[in-house]
Amino acid sequence: MRTIVVGGGIGGLALAAGLRRHGFNVAVLERDTDVTATGGYHITLDGRAQEALRQLVPPKIVEQLLASSSALRLRDPDALWDRHGRLLGYGPQLADSPSVDIDRITLRTLLADAVGEDLHLGQTVTGLGYADDGTPQVVLTDGAIRQCDLLVGADGTHSLVARHLAGGPTSAPAGIVGFSGRTAAENLSPPEQQRLGTRSGMVIAPRGAALYVGFLDPVGNAVLDAPDQRTAITSGPTYIWGAMFPESAETDSVRGLRGEELRDALLARFRRQGWGERPLEVIVKADPGSIAAFRFNAASSRVRDLAPWPAGRITALGDAVHATPPTAGMGAGAAIRDAASLLTHLREVIDGSCTLPVAVSQFEAGMRVRGSEILILAMRTVRWILATDTPLGAAVTAAAAPVIAAISQLRRQR
Repeated sequence: MRTIVVGGGIGGLALAAGLRRHGFNVAVLERDTDVTATGGYHITLDGRAQEALRQLVPPKIVEQLLASSSALRLRDPDALWDRHGRLLGYGPQLADSPSVDIDRITLRTLLADAVGEDLHLGQTVTGLGYADDGTPQVVLTDGAIRQCDLLVGADGTHSLVARHLAGGPTSAPAGIVGFSGRTAAENLSPPEQQRLGTRSGMVIAPRGAALYVGFLDPVGNAVLDAPDQRTAITSGPTYIWGAMFPESAETDSVRGLRGEELRDALLARFRRQGWGERPLEVIVKADPGSIAAFRFNAASSRVRDLAPWPAGRITALGDAVHATPPTAGMGAGAAIRDAASLLTHLREVIDGSCTLPVAVSQFEAGMRVRGSEILILAMRTVRWILATDTPLGAAVTAAAAPVIAAISQLRRQR
């Protein structure tokens, strides 16, 4: 069976690695020329995503992945803060969590290694359809045509493949623009290092302003004691942060900035909205070159709206189908689980237990449910942020935060 995967992101590479491992003929067509040239900074993989990866990649890659990952069980409980840095509450203990955090670049590089020569960089697909014999085909920028038995779109939020199947876009702007960056813990003042700790934290303030700060340390909080297998680009305690604002003309103008200019514009926006300096230190001390802007897109969270096409020899997975804001930290893990599910069903085709269209139909049915579940979780936070951008929401948030902070402090003093 000849399979073409359009897109060499996390989901596409995971699928191709699994197909290659199990003897399938596969080719990944990726427009990037460098797998390290990728947006985003860290990915959380829960136990289900890790189990899916073990089905897809060789044991050596799994070992390298875990040696390059930070264990959530070694982190402090997550925290909720107000815009002045006052503690509002803690999340559950993480001691029993099987989840791990890993740099997106590190994960993508490891998956690319697993795909090997079947990954074709600098290959942009401009069109697709069916050949005269009914098999799928793609057209590249140079006019070359490649045919296959199965075509899989893993080309992200603005997927050409999924748009072809659905007859239109499969996601829409979620109403929020995000800005992310990296800050080395050692660059923060001792009081701020102590406040943030080895945890992830979240601030949701009036007028739709929010700030997520995640802790990543694949050395001090390593999953495996195997430094010789470590390939992580993060070499010490680091805070990965994400600032979020509702879409507006002002936010759109900031999206075009870069480096220090973008950092300063974000800080000015937060300060105008009454934020204290304490929670902003992580942005002040960030590596300016790491700061980037991105729009949140989301597919429908209704099962029936996902992959709304009849199953056949062309399908899609990951954000191409269920584009998910990063507010649940589950999008990449879901794409990996999609890949493992599709591989399982394709192996049934090879052993003769079902036909290719039936296998694709079964895969898409499971993907719809999986995508709906993570979208529901991710959109809760998005709606919470947007709710504070109304007059009532802003007033309630501003009034409630100091009261909750005072109650939290009293509880800690008991």
